[in-house]
Amino acid sequence: MQPQELIDSAVVDPAGNKLGKVGNVYLADATQQPEWITVRTGLFGTKESFVPLSGARTDEDGVHVRVDKEAVSDAPRIDADGHLSPEESAQLYQHYGLPVPRMSPDGRLGERTQRRDPAMGGRGQSEKDGMTRSEERLNVGTEQVETGRVRLRKYVVTEEQQVTVPVRHEEVRVEREPVTKADGRAEIGEAEQDVVLHAEKPVVRKETVPVERARLRTETVTDEQTVSGKVRKEQFEVTDDKGKRRR
Repeated sequence: MQPQELIDSAVVDPAGNKLGKVGNVYLADATQQPEWITVRTGLFGTKESFVPLSGARTDEDGVHVRVDKEAVSDAPRIDADGHLSPEESAQLYQHYGLPVPRMSPDGRLGERTQRRDPAMGGRGQSEKDGMTRSEERLNVGTEQVETGRVRLRKYVVTEEQQVTVPVRHEEVRVEREPVTKADGRAEIGEAEQDVVLHAEKPVVRKETVPVERARLRTETVTDEQTVSGKVRKEQFEVTDDKGKRRR
C-alpha cells in the first residue's frame, strides 16, 4: 500500500486487539518506504503512539502489526510533529526491541523513518547537480467524536377536561279531560296518587388507551467547516559574486 492509503486504516495487534487508526506514516530516509506509523489511541483518539511497520501486513481488516497492545500503550510519548530526532528514533527502536541502525555521517540514523524537515534542506544539499526544494502541506481528515447524548422519557401530567353529555329526566304533567258521561255516582272527598320520577346523571369512568408511539433515531447531516494551519516551505535564493541576491 502507498503511504496515503494507510491513513485512517485500522491497526490490529497479533491477538486481534484493535489499537486505533493510522494517523501519520513516517518514511525511511534510505528507502523512502513506510517504516513507522502513528496510531490514534485514547479517548476520542487524542493521543498518538508510534508503532513499527517491521513485519506488518495489510488486509481488509486493516494493518496487522507485530507488536502487542501493551507495548504500544507503554511506548515513549513523542510528539508526532513530522520529525524524529536521532535520540527519539533510537528510543523507539530500543523500546520495541528492534536493532538501532547505524548513525550516518550527517548525524542522522541511516534507516530512521521520518518526514523530511524542510528546514534541513532535504537530500538535495548532497547532490552535485541540483537542489531539492521541499514544502509542508496540510493533510486534513475527519474523525468521529461524541458530541452529546439524548434521552427519551415519558412522565405523567394531570389536566382537567370538560365534556358535555346529554342527560334526560322526567317531569310531571297534569293532563285533564272532561267527563262527558258519568259512570256512577260521584262522591266528594280527598285522594292521592304517587308518581315516581326518573332522571339520568353523568357517570365518569376512566380508561387507559394507547395514543402515540415515539422513538429516537439518528440521522447524518453533512455540513462544511473550514480549517487552517501554518505550513513551512523552502524558497530558492541565488547570490552572485557581487552580493546581489535573486529569488
